[in-house]
Amino acid sequence: MNKKTLLAELHDYVIIFLGVFICAAGWVIFLLPNHIMTGGTAGIASIIEWGAGIDVEFSYLAINIILLLIALRILGLRFCIKTIYGVLLFTAAIPILRGLIGEKQLLHDQLFMATVVGACFWGCGVGMALSAHGSTGGSDIVAAVVNKYKDISLGHVLLITDLLIITSSYLVLRDWEQVIYGYVMLFISTFCVDQVVNMTRRSVQFFIVTEKYEEMGQHINNHIHRGCTLIKGQGVYSGHEVNMLFVLARRTESSRIFALINEIDPAAFVSQSAVIGVYGQGFDHFKPGLKKRKKQPEQQV
Repeated sequence: MNKKTLLAELHDYVIIFLGVFICAAGWVIFLLPNHIMTGGTAGIASIIEWGAGIDVEFSYLAINIILLLIALRILGLRFCIKTIYGVLLFTAAIPILRGLIGEKQLLHDQLFMATVVGACFWGCGVGMALSAHGSTGGSDIVAAVVNKYKDISLGHVLLITDLLIITSSYLVLRDWEQVIYGYVMLFISTFCVDQVVNMTRRSVQFFIVTEKYEEMGQHINNHIHRGCTLIKGQGVYSGHEVNMLFVLARRTESSRIFALINEIDPAAFVSQSAVIGVYGQGFDHFKPGLKKRKKQPEQQV
């Protein structure tokens, strides 16, 4: 493992650590004390605590162990190591946070605000863990399995998986109003998951018309570590030949590219636009949408 790979791995573990504690804070401080239902393993653990009195950390850990044994074969050791790390952190965070807040019940008379705040914490935490190739366990594992093979939003997979779990909480709570609060929490957290995950995957494209295209292309290759394509063209009005660089990069790299352009050729003509998706080396991987159809025999005319 080289230095760059090691730093990337350490970065992932730090992000997972922060995401897990943000997620656990939303659950333990705002949702669980107010009997607001969540999805996934945490939702099942909530139902068990409310119905049987078993602390959520024990049932949460037990269910995730079963899911991890199933996921190990599908997702690979690297994902499962980070997920085990996330699950253990989440399990440890629950009693720590409960000890810190004690008997306090924040927003106990404002259930809607507790739902919104808790859902934002939960969704942002889950999104951070998923963006770092990890997970907090539960339905996140199911979402990661589906997302590995299909180009389906992680948030949408979580939404479909969790609806049934939240609805089943009526068997314990016997209150449809609390179930509805669970639905609200689910939709808000789903939105937050997508926003956080997509934030790290958004890409941009540049068209750069410059006379110093060779120097600029080399600097983008060597310093930004992005490829460039040289496109030769001709100005319709002037009739002069022009050389244009085509560059695809992550949105987070835009400021560095603009700084480089300004340093090399401040007079360059630049067009930047957002792109929906970029697939291939250095970006996202292709994911099959549908199974391949069987080849139909050609009809003779």
